[in-house]
Amino acid sequence: KALILVGGFGTRLRPLTFSCPKPCVEFANKPIVCHQIEALVKAGVTEVILAINYQPETMRESIERYCEEYGVSIVCSQETSPMGTAGPLALARELLTKDNPEGCFFVLNSDVICEYPFEEMYEFHKSHGKEGTIVVFPVDDPSKYGVVVSNEQKEVVSFVEKPKKFISNKINAGIYLLSNSVLDRIPLKPTSIERETFPLMAEDGQLCSLTLKSFWMDIGQPRDFLTGMELYLESLAQKSPESLNKGEGYLGNVLVDPSAEIEEGCLIGPNVTIAANCKVAAGTRIANSCILEGTTIAGNSWINGSIIGWKNKVGRWVRIESLSVLGEDVHVKDEVCLNGIIVLPHKEIKESELVQGKIVL
Repeated sequence: KALILVGGFGTRLRPLTFSCPKPCVEFANKPIVCHQIEALVKAGVTEVILAINYQPETMRESIERYCEEYGVSIVCSQETSPMGTAGPLALARELLTKDNPEGCFFVLNSDVICEYPFEEMYEFHKSHGKEGTIVVFPVDDPSKYGVVVSNEQKEVVSFVEKPKKFISNKINAGIYLLSNSVLDRIPLKPTSIERETFPLMAEDGQLCSLTLKSFWMDIGQPRDFLTGMELYLESLAQKSPESLNKGEGYLGNVLVDPSAEIEEGCLIGPNVTIAANCKVAAGTRIANSCILEGTTIAGNSWINGSIIGWKNKVGRWVRIESLSVLGEDVHVKDEVCLNGIIVLPHKEIKESELVQGKIVL
């Protein structure tokens, strides 16, 4: 079994999350949560529990489709008020423990994208016999993060928040494998698994760490979303290069849905994803950007380092760059320039906006 923490409001990824919950936002042309479900099913998981809070009806509408697509049982555990990162486990206790002969379950944050090491985690967890396994990821500058300190036996000994001097470069990757007995440690109230549950488990010698060997990114905000997309496409280029678009008009790693129409005379890439039913007219240049489903881009436009939401209409000779993020159903008129602008859904942009960080309400 597995539990995915999807309860947050997705405020860091607005304006996209005004239209749908963050787990349903497409990352590399597939909802974020589907990347995780697909990897869990591959590792042998047969039941996925989604700990939800925000927009529960929208999540439930999507779940039936996901169940059918991945051949897995998906159930919801709904919070009526925010329960932190451990409280949802207590809330879903019966779902997690019922008919669970393995005696353990995966837990992961819905923002995390990587080459999920679920099978390796399971083998490691069974070999060390402790109550919990936490995946850690090495970073260049650990002073920005809370770090995980482990001994030579890979037993976690402490957690240190933003260390002033080097004691570890491993951070919590937001992916865990926990024995059912961990649920006895979690009260049915708002609780932090990182700050309350794990430190006590470490004190008792019941938590081990597994170092992630692949890329990793928390894609919960636009800049990291695009960075994660670049890392994901690079991984795809190594593991299944046939899934990427190559040839004339494409530069570097590009993933285009088969239903999208790209006219001749465009230059797409590097690090671009274009979703289903998009239309890109001749003369358009797109780099380091994500184009979501149903968007139309007229001729000779330039899009770089930005996220274009669902069903947008981008005019001719338009320039969108510097981490601009457009919500659903935005219409950008011809010859407009957007420089680092956030545009809320259902807006029409008739004039250029050049002040980075401005929000068009």
